[in-house]
Amino acid sequence: MLELDQLVMDFSGFKAVNGCTFRVEEGSITGLIGPNGAGKTTLFNLIAGALQPTSGTIRFLGEDVTPLASHQLFHKGLVRTFQIPHEFHKLTALENLMMVPPAQPGESLLSNWFSWGRVKSTEVDVEKKAYETLEFLELTHIAHQRAGNLSGGQKKLLELGRTMMTSAKLVLLDEPAAGVNRTLLRKLESKIELLNKERGYTFILIEHDMEMIEKLCDPVVCMAEGKVLIQGDFQTVRSNPQVLEAYLGETTGDAA
Repeated sequence: MLELDQLVMDFSGFKAVNGCTFRVEEGSITGLIGPNGAGKTTLFNLIAGALQPTSGTIRFLGEDVTPLASHQLFHKGLVRTFQIPHEFHKLTALENLMMVPPAQPGESLLSNWFSWGRVKSTEVDVEKKAYETLEFLELTHIAHQRAGNLSGGQKKLLELGRTMMTSAKLVLLDEPAAGVNRTLLRKLESKIELLNKERGYTFILIEHDMEMIEKLCDPVVCMAEGKVLIQGDFQTVRSNPQVLEAYLGETTGDAA
């Protein structure tokens, strides 16, 4: 589904991403781990079109999408979430979801004047889908609460719900566990797993919570200093001496 070939992001001589190459298979949940400063978020920004790489190629569903911006990738089914949720805090949870679907006729002034029946019909359909999404996420009780008043975990679930309001094929999740209590985290994990297994979503997941990575992700990609150290199953990656050195500054022999 996604192919990264020798991606480089050079900030005035500092290579935050330095020759990253790996593939993401359709239907997988790929974990992206590494110490702080490894280049994970910069890599996400490149994949999502927020940054243009200095060099290298990004292919999505076989198409070279390297020069495309975020809004163009959104329409192709590549969407992302953020470590700090970007909700519209004065709108309700329901309204946050209803804003997502593109090309709604109500966005046109002329349609509101001359095609109000189509505008109303579309709005009813979008509202129904938004309620169904809240029901899936077990958030119907906060449907009419302002999103800015929700807990950190509820905001993360709501942000996941916004991806469900699109025709998403690949979802980039940036530290979904950050700031989430353990109860809501288990719920978030189960929803990601259901979306993957039952609805065919493919995910790339940046996360420092190794319990979550172990439970959800296969394969796991470990980055350090802008490069891919290793890709494999969780146990293989966790026991790799280079990974131990990157995280802990020690090799297997030192740790013993």
